[in-house]
Amino acid sequence: MKSSKSGLFVLGLTATLILTSAGCQGLFEPEKVEDRIMLWNGKDFTGWDLFITEENIDVLEIWTIGDKVIRCEGKPNGYMRTQAEYENYYLHVEWRWPEKPTNSGVLLHKTGPDKIWPRAIECQLKAGSAGDFVLMNGTGITINGENKRNPQQQYVVIPKIEESSEKPAGQWNTYDIYCNEDSISCYVNGILQNKGTAPTDTCGAICLQSEGGPIEFRHIYLVPLEMLEK
Repeated sequence: MKSSKSGLFVLGLTATLILTSAGCQGLFEPEKVEDRIMLWNGKDFTGWDLFITEENIDVLEIWTIGDKVIRCEGKPNGYMRTQAEYENYYLHVEWRWPEKPTNSGVLLHKTGPDKIWPRAIECQLKAGSAGDFVLMNGTGITINGENKRNPQQQYVVIPKIEESSEKPAGQWNTYDIYCNEDSISCYVNGILQNKGTAPTDTCGAICLQSEGGPIEFRHIYLVPLEMLEK
């Protein structure tokens, strides 16, 4: 995969201090729109690859676009993946359940071959569990001084910190995720739901899962952490 690493470096401590001291508006809405890298252009899948395991199903029947919204049917399992790789960034994703809330996820730092499921650190979107971390296929992170990596276990779930901060079906939710070489933290609708340090994987593709049932996405962008310092 083509790399987009250049210019995405930042001192972890400085970024942490800035993010901690910022107000909600500064934290989740960068003032300079031109600093945003729009991962999805609102009209087609330029910059993304779509992956499912079932060869007899047209992937464009699973992932569709309308009214500047991506709809995923949720079955079969799979994901849409950025063709570029990223590190040291703030990621913003909005999602909603058009029908009954089911399951999905945001995969960070995906590396290796496409498969169900790849090596990555997941920020969970499963209904009621948005904000959980899921360590997939040997990835790791430290929570409150405890290294959660378990190479013998395919999935390691790290529960969210707070009660669910998700909105009901039909309403838009926001995921705001901060990744650098020292830490990962995720906010669901402005509530810090998880944070960890010393992630084993700090660079890779970003994926949105097809898993469970219909889900919709919009306003997918990232900002290099170095731009948040300015």
